[in-house]
Amino acid sequence: QVQLVESGGGLVQAGGSLRLSCAASGRTINYDMGWFRQAPGKEREFVALMGRNVLSIYYADSVKGRFTISKDNAKNTVFLQMNSLKPDDTAIYYCAAGRQYGSRRPEDYEYWGQGTQVTVSS
Repeated sequence: QVQLVESGGGLVQAGGSLRLSCAASGRTINYDMGWFRQAPGKEREFVALMGRNVLSIYYADSVKGRFTISKDNAKNTVFLQMNSLKPDDTAIYYCAAGRQYGSRRPEDYEYWGQGTQVTVSS
């Protein structure tokens, strides 16, 4: 069983930065860790993932070059550093853990956090 708790969301002006954290309890060594987001009226979409081997990292085209996913194994915590934020980045951000290798599909992730709100003002 894996439990995930996100934190670090908030209100920021366009061009600003935020760092989201996802603290995991339970063994995540056999899971890929992903970040997804969902804006009002839209489907949940892939943002970034880090494979269980840590070497496999993927980003959505919309955030590539601005967002960075990382992990602190000692703390069993995954981070999402978000720079150069845009109003279009406004959404609830979710952390997820899944056994499927390298998937960008939300349905392939078994465990989810409660989400953290990110709001970017123009």
